[in-house]
Amino acid sequence: MANATARLWIRLSLWPRLNLWPCLGLAALLGLVCLAGLVGLAGQLGADESQAEAGQVEVSAAEGGSGAEGVSPAEGVPPAGTGGGGGALAPEVTESLASSKVNDRDAAIEALSADPSDGTTEILRALLEGRLMTERATKGLFIRDGDGGLLDLTTGERLAGDGKNNLRKVGINNRQREGLVSAINNRTLLNPDPSVRRRAAAGLVASKNVDLGLISGLLERETDPVVAKGYRKILAMGTLQNPEAPADEVVAALGFLGENLTPEAREYMRNRAGSDEATIAAAASAAMASQDSQLEHIAFFETVFFGLSLGSVLVLIGIGLAITFGVMGVINMAHGEMVMLGAYSVWALQSLMPGQAGLALILAVPVAFVATGLVGAILELTIIRHLYSRPLETLLATYGVSLILQQAVKIFISSNNRSVETPAFMSGLLYLSDHLTVTYSRLYIIGFCLVVFLTINLVMRRTRLGLQVRAVTQNRPMAQAMGVNSRRVDTFTFVLGSGVAGMAGVALSQLTNVGPNLGQSYIVDSFMVVVFGGVGNLWGTFLGGLIIGMANKFIEPINGAIMAKILIMVGIILFIQRHPSGLFPQKGRAAAL
Repeated sequence: MANATARLWIRLSLWPRLNLWPCLGLAALLGLVCLAGLVGLAGQLGADESQAEAGQVEVSAAEGGSGAEGVSPAEGVPPAGTGGGGGALAPEVTESLASSKVNDRDAAIEALSADPSDGTTEILRALLEGRLMTERATKGLFIRDGDGGLLDLTTGERLAGDGKNNLRKVGINNRQREGLVSAINNRTLLNPDPSVRRRAAAGLVASKNVDLGLISGLLERETDPVVAKGYRKILAMGTLQNPEAPADEVVAALGFLGENLTPEAREYMRNRAGSDEATIAAAASAAMASQDSQLEHIAFFETVFFGLSLGSVLVLIGIGLAITFGVMGVINMAHGEMVMLGAYSVWALQSLMPGQAGLALILAVPVAFVATGLVGAILELTIIRHLYSRPLETLLATYGVSLILQQAVKIFISSNNRSVETPAFMSGLLYLSDHLTVTYSRLYIIGFCLVVFLTINLVMRRTRLGLQVRAVTQNRPMAQAMGVNSRRVDTFTFVLGSGVAGMAGVALSQLTNVGPNLGQSYIVDSFMVVVFGGVGNLWGTFLGGLIIGMANKFIEPINGAIMAKILIMVGIILFIQRHPSGLFPQKGRAAAL
C-alpha cells in the first residue's frame, strides 16, 4: 500500500496544474442561458402544439386493424400527386370513387387496376393511404400530398391545403384494402430495381389475389435470388390454397415453406396437418416444427437486442451514479430528474427548430450535458456540500429536489407527455433476413452508449482530473494529504455525473415519450446497476447494466414487467449477500475505512 501511495503521489505531482473554476464558471453561464431560453421558449411553443393531420397515414405490414396482416404495398412507384394521369380519369370512374356505395367503389377500383399507367398507380396508392379526398358538392377528387397541398384529379392543378375545407376522405373496407395492396404490388413486379421487386414479392406472399401464371413467367427470367425465392413462396402458397392440388405438389410446397420461414402459411399448414393423406399430414407437421424452431431463434435474437438497448440506457444513467456515489458517497435521488431534463432538451430544440429533427437531436447532446451539468453544480454547491457524511439527510434533500424539478416542469411546460420526433437517419428498419429486422434507433442508442462510456473511461484514465477522481475514490484522506482539492473534485464529479445523465435522457427520448416522471421509471434500476456492478467501477457499471437489461427482457414475457423487476431485485440482493462489493470491487477503498 505504501508503494502504491508513493506512485500515486508522484503521478499527481507531475501533472500540470489546472484551474478548474474558470471552466466551470463558463460552463455554468452557458448552461444557464441555454436552460432558461429553452424552457421559456419551449413552454410557449408547447402550448400551441396540435395533433398531426389524421389523413396522413403510414401504411405498413405491422399496422393493426388493416384486415390484411402481413401484407403491405411495395415502394418504388412515384409518390401520389407528382405526375400526370390524374386528369385521365373517366367521369364514371370519378363518380364511382366519390360514391358512398361499396359496389360503386369496387367497380372504380377494378377499372383503375386494369390501367397500367403511373398516374393510376398514384391514385391507387393515395386511396390505400387515405389521401384520396372527395368534394361532396362537385364529386371532385383530390390527392393530398405530404405537405398538405391538394392535386385536383379533374384539372391537374395544384391547390393550397386550405383551399378546400369541405373535403372528406374516400373510405375503403378491409377487402378493398387487400385488393389495392395486391394491385400496387403487381405493378412493381417488373420494376428494374431488385429491392423494389423484393418488397413487392414479400407483400404478395399472403395475398389471395395473385396471378400465379404471371408469377411463374416472372420466375423463369428472374435473376435476383431473393426475388426468385419470394416468387417460389407465392407459388407454394397458391398450391396450399388450392384444395385440388396434387399431393406431391402439396408436399413439395410444405417442405419449401417450412425450410424458408413463412409465417403467412401457418394457417394452411395447420389445415393440411389434419389431412387424411399421411404424407401430406406428416409434411405439414414437419414444416410447422421447422418454423417453430426458426421463430424461437428469431425471438431469442430479438430479446437479446432489446435487452442490449435497454441495458445501454441503464449504463448511461448508471455511469453518473457510479461516479458520484463512488467518489462522494451521495445517494442522489434527483438523478432521474437530470435524465428527464436531458430528454426535454430534445423536445425543446425540436420545437425551436421545426423540420430539422436530426440537427436538433445532435445539438441536444451538448446542450443537455451543459444544462444538466449546471443544475448539478448548483445542487452540489448549495445543498450537497453541506450534507457530506450524512447519507440519510442527503437522500431526503435530493428527493425533495426531485419533486421540485418535477413540479417546475409541470408548471412551466406541461404535465402531459411530449412526443419527440425521430430523425430520418434513425427511422426505419435494418433487414437482417426476411423475418428478422432491427430498428435503427436502438442501434444508434447502443452505439451512443459505447461512445459515451469509452469517452468517460478515457477521461478517468488519461486526464489529471480523472486521476484525482480515482485518488479521492480510493482514499480521500490520503488524496487530501497529497494536495488534492477534494471539494473541487466533488463538484467536478457531480457536474460530470449530472451531464452524463442528461445525455442519457437524450437517448431515452427516442424510446419513449418525454414527461415529468420519466426519470423515476429508471432511477431504481440504475441504482441496482451501480450496486451490482461495483460502486465507482465503470466497467462494473457497463457489464451490470447490460446484464440487468437483458434479464429484464428475458423475464418479462414469462412473468410480466413488475414481477421481472421484483425477481431481478431479489437476485441482486442474494448476489450482494455473497459479494458485498459487487462484480468489480473498487481497489483500495478499504484503506479509507
